[in-house]
Amino acid sequence: MTSGVNLVVRAVDLRVRQVALRLPFRFGATTLTACPQLFVRVDVEVSGHGHAQGFAAEMMVPKWFDKRADRSADANIADLAGATRAASAAYLNDTPAPSFALFARHYPALMRQARAEGVTDLSAGFGQAVLDRAVIDALCRALGISFFEAAQRNALGLCDAGITPDLTGWDWSSWAAALQPLRRIEARHTVGLLDELQTVRFGDDDLPVSLRAVIGRHGHTHFKIKLGGEPAFDLERLRVVLAVLDATAGNYRYTVDGNEQYASREALDELLAGLRPLKAPLYIEQPMPRELSLDAPLPLSPPAPLLMDEADGTLDAFVRGRPLGWTGVSSKGCKGVYKSLINRARCDRWNREAVGSAPACFMSAEDLTCQAGLAVQQDLALAALLGLTHCERNGHHYGDGFGDAPAVEQAAFAAAHPDLYRNGPHGAHLRIDAGRISLDSLRGPGFAHAADPDFTNMHALGDAA
Repeated sequence: MTSGVNLVVRAVDLRVRQVALRLPFRFGATTLTACPQLFVRVDVEVSGHGHAQGFAAEMMVPKWFDKRADRSADANIADLAGATRAASAAYLNDTPAPSFALFARHYPALMRQARAEGVTDLSAGFGQAVLDRAVIDALCRALGISFFEAAQRNALGLCDAGITPDLTGWDWSSWAAALQPLRRIEARHTVGLLDELQTVRFGDDDLPVSLRAVIGRHGHTHFKIKLGGEPAFDLERLRVVLAVLDATAGNYRYTVDGNEQYASREALDELLAGLRPLKAPLYIEQPMPRELSLDAPLPLSPPAPLLMDEADGTLDAFVRGRPLGWTGVSSKGCKGVYKSLINRARCDRWNREAVGSAPACFMSAEDLTCQAGLAVQQDLALAALLGLTHCERNGHHYGDGFGDAPAVEQAAFAAAHPDLYRNGPHGAHLRIDAGRISLDSLRGPGFAHAADPDFTNMHALGDAA
């Protein structure tokens, strides 16, 4: 069994493409209407297998990685660009090592450097998160295997490392070999704070606008409902949303997302009390601000498990949060493949070692407005590898498919991934049938893509992207 293949990153190309959303997306205190998408292309020399290119992409969403009121959206994006350039400089022409060892070698110093510059932990980790995906893609292409096979063979080189002392002695190779990637995933539709609920409305692009139209078109059975931080308003709106789902979605399941808006313990207690008479959510995502999430124990016996998302800024955040009552943690491409794999291993280990009535630890798959193409495909592949049966998807709803990507690029992705996209008169868009996304086309060589983006249609990454 493979236990890591040495490689060297020989070149890095960083580009951006502007994305204008088709619908405004309100989460927490932020309304997103446009955003740059980062694209990474690397040239990697893989020991015994020559050179290969690898690709990755991720939205540089302002006011999610850093929600400080005194930091502008442009400053947020500049921080993400800086973290990406720092990671690229660290990786470039470094000593040969497996891809995981490359990540582990540079993670502590890159985090220290970013903190010294006043950058948030989530922003600091962004650069490695995107760069690592491109490196993995190149590794898989050089070896002629899929991301799933690379993980199962431990070609990534997962092993004991100083950055994860709690997992010392974990049998990474046996654990990885036992992973069973899913072939399809339930798409958990996001209900944003500005979304129309009651009407049936489609846009001029023939894409659904309102919640009823979304359900009618895609057949969703899983939903994520955004909260705003005011318990009376949130609970009333939640009742309205659930009434729509009762009437249209059949035997549905849902989660709620506080997006860090519940800074007051009294308000949080009011929200939790108001949730008890309602149909129970699967879990409650990040109700309190990240900076308060690891300070004190969470409320006892909540009506649903509590899951950390924005508070998961460092590799040890879940370890520190578990004794306080955080039993869940999110997987997101923007937080890194290795963080997701490490947290999944922790859940498996903790659940295996649990005694008595200790609550089970779990992971969820959440979205950061992943756009069609590399971003959504690699995010879905990671969720599939982790065995997460439903995944939040919102980039396809608020975004317009491939947006301004050249028609040739859109057609290439649609042809290479016909189970993932429909290519119509308005371009290629994510395919969701009966609430599910099929993933078989992600099993070819590389990290979840058989078509490449057109880098000639993009701008070089600048300080403010």
